[in-house]
Amino acid sequence: MKDVRIIKRYQNRKLYDTFQSCYVTLEEISQIIREGNEIQVIDNKTKNDITYMTQLQLLADQERKSLKPGDTELLKRVIRAEEGTLTGYIRMLEAQLNLNYPTSVANNEANAPMTEEKKEETNMPGFMNNNVNLNNVEPSSTTLN
Repeated sequence: MKDVRIIKRYQNRKLYDTFQSCYVTLEEISQIIREGNEIQVIDNKTKNDITYMTQLQLLADQERKSLKPGDTELLKRVIRAEEGTLTGYIRMLEAQLNLNYPTSVANNEANAPMTEEKKEETNMPGFMNNNVNLNNVEPSSTTLN
């Protein structure tokens, strides 16, 4: 297994690859992932792990750049699914197909039953409880429209 490449996100929204010692774009991060590398994106100021939110942004960017028209019927099925999230929908399909892909530690923690103490700490949906404080995360140069 390859080492995890740390990407730091600075307040000016620039992304810095500590492995290559240079700034990278979202497209370059997509390529790093396609090559089979693991990444972890850290907000440099708060030290929060924002990998999940960054990967969502990468997917949205890829959809926006796609030359094919979007499938609104597929999106409706995702929204109408039990969790109403893309990751929940994919997990459901994987379970139906008996696929056992590994999940991240953060994902396993997010799916673990919440204690009363933990419920009081946050009112955000479970998929956003990966130690990301969205109030401190500035939008990147590529926005989700």
